[in-house]
Amino acid sequence: MSSAPLRAESLTLAYDARVVAEGLSVDIPEGAFTAIVGPNACGKSTLLRALVRMLKPKAGSVLLDGVEISSLPTKQVARRLGLLPQSSIAPDGITVVDLVARGRHPYQRLLRQWSQEDERAVGEAMAATHIEEIAGRLVDELSGGQRQRVWIAMALAQETPLLLLDEPITFLDIAHQVEIMDLCAKLHVEGRTLVAVLHDLNHACRYATHLIAMRDGSIVAEGPPSEIVDADLVERVFGLKCLVVPCPATGAPMVVPAA
Repeated sequence: MSSAPLRAESLTLAYDARVVAEGLSVDIPEGAFTAIVGPNACGKSTLLRALVRMLKPKAGSVLLDGVEISSLPTKQVARRLGLLPQSSIAPDGITVVDLVARGRHPYQRLLRQWSQEDERAVGEAMAATHIEEIAGRLVDELSGGQRQRVWIAMALAQETPLLLLDEPITFLDIAHQVEIMDLCAKLHVEGRTLVAVLHDLNHACRYATHLIAMRDGSIVAEGPPSEIVDADLVERVFGLKCLVVPCPATGAPMVVPAA
């Protein structure tokens, strides 16, 4: 029996009649920073949506700590899984601190409203993402990189051991991409299990400790980037002829498209 805290078994995933994946099984290693990569429309985000039960599988199971996730109460799942969705839209007129505080919703009950514990969790989440100085600003006035930090802070305020991020650096410039990826790496080092859907293979190789490469709804390869990423894999997954060389800064595999 796998000890993975989050796993999928023989999933069939579909949107209405359009089947995206069949017989898809995967384990999310505990304590790892897992990156899911692959070409557009290969099923990366669909798999992530199934793992957080935003998409109900047509067949198969998603297990959280060995229990079928669909059988668990919503708040119990929310105390185990934090999610940064692909498109996050803040309510009009909400401030940074109020949005981050929404991460404490799983802990609110009829007889337990806002507490010192909630205050501590929000403060620590904002400190970890370096957004204390913009606490009173409106979210819709922020830059893209700042907004991503706020959404990550909200997920951190949930204090979940598992954090899943769907394309967290899409639409950001290169400096903000590195800023967000550095933050994710820091959270991983501090003990969280991370899963991120990424488009940039070089970012995935540089930051992730475990890679899941997908194409056409299937897993082509998985394992540490240094062990599985080579020119053959990149061509099989992305259809790109390339060289794979060690990154001068980190030694991680770096993809250089063929001239």
